[in-house]
Amino acid sequence: MEKEELLREIERLLSFDGKETTINPDYLEYFSMEELESIRRELERKYEKMVEDNLEWLQKFKTDSAPE
Repeated sequence: MEKEELLREIERLLSFDGKETTINPDYLEYFSMEELESIRRELERKYEKMVEDNLEWLQKFKTDSAPE
């Protein structure tokens, strides 16, 4: 994977809430591939955690709202 691809992945992960995020590609010269991959992995972990938390909340909401 090239730096530009990693940058697009990072932008996508940062835009999860519908607010488009763009990063100036000129910044790529300041980051190594390893740093960019680390950023991407960390954002993926945070995204997955957020999804899990939202699913747990939804399940709890469904259970609490279910008619008895």
